[in-house]
Amino acid sequence: MHMPEERSTRHAHFNLNYHLVFTPKDRRRSFSGPSRDRLMEIFTATCTEREWKVLGMEVMPDHVHVFVSCPPKWAPSDIAKILKGVSARLLLQDFPALRRCGHLWTNAYYVGSAGKISADVIQRYIANQRKHQVDDDDV
Repeated sequence: MHMPEERSTRHAHFNLNYHLVFTPKDRRRSFSGPSRDRLMEIFTATCTEREWKVLGMEVMPDHVHVFVSCPPKWAPSDIAKILKGVSARLLLQDFPALRRCGHLWTNAYYVGSAGKISADVIQRYIANQRKHQVDDDDV
């Protein structure tokens, strides 16, 4: 996990960090085992290709948290659209059983922005998500 830091491009110095949360259609429990691992790979590769820095990520069975630092040319809505679009295409291709409702993700998402101070809090929150999860196996 990376600490948020000031970054720069040729034209800008920035510290823009976004906490994004996505949920599968009908809040299905879609992500466990291989599909969870594949989704994390897809998000990581998608971010790396665009020079977005993943500061934290947790994939729960029925929702996903991604904490990412992006240059100012990327609007949060575009970040969400790209992450959801690329992951849906590749996951539905790799795991046809996820096609049950046609779409992988709901249209909605959450995005919050964070600077240096609140980034610590968000990273701890995301890291603690799995500890509070009750899996079907545990019930």
